[in-house]
Amino acid sequence: MSTSHTVTTYYLEQTSPADLAPAEGPPAEQGVRIVRSEIPSPEFSRFLYTAVGGDIRWTDRLSWSYAQWAEYLGRPGVETWVAYERGTPAGFVELDAQPEGAVEIAYFGLLPAFQGRRIGGELLAYGTARAWDLAERWPQRPKTQRVWLHTCSDDGPHAMANYRRRGFRLYDTTVTEEPEVPAPGPWPGAGPRTPAGT
Repeated sequence: MSTSHTVTTYYLEQTSPADLAPAEGPPAEQGVRIVRSEIPSPEFSRFLYTAVGGDIRWTDRLSWSYAQWAEYLGRPGVETWVAYERGTPAGFVELDAQPEGAVEIAYFGLLPAFQGRRIGGELLAYGTARAWDLAERWPQRPKTQRVWLHTCSDDGPHAMANYRRRGFRLYDTTVTEEPEVPAPGPWPGAGPRTPAGT
């Protein structure tokens, strides 16, 4: 017998670059840097997707083929920005340029081991700034007029607070019943993980 659970989805937006509030990032000795993954790589993007989302039921792209990943990542205005701590991937933000000057933050998050290290606020602020100046790197795209994202009650407990602190405003909420599926972990059989220090 299949079961379901209630999922609340929250839609948030910024409508001006002035909406973006900076974050107090990690100390310099942590060695955190944020770099754009400029060469589309299905393998790397799938790694980031499963490593970050495996514990919070990110399952919509698990069935994507290599060709689907390559086609999506090759679209003008799709960008992946990766946070590294001393050379190790810590999290990512994925931007997806859409019509009429909208840019969606399609995915954002940290690997569990890097949560609670003041990286998330810095990565979100940096990625949002890159959404606002995306047309500088993609001249065929219109100037950004709006940056939006959605999060839900299945996401990490600090997601909504981070979005609000960066200046995102709630503009819509939906409630749906979703099938109960186990968190797949970063690979089959891995199971959920806990952040370092918990």
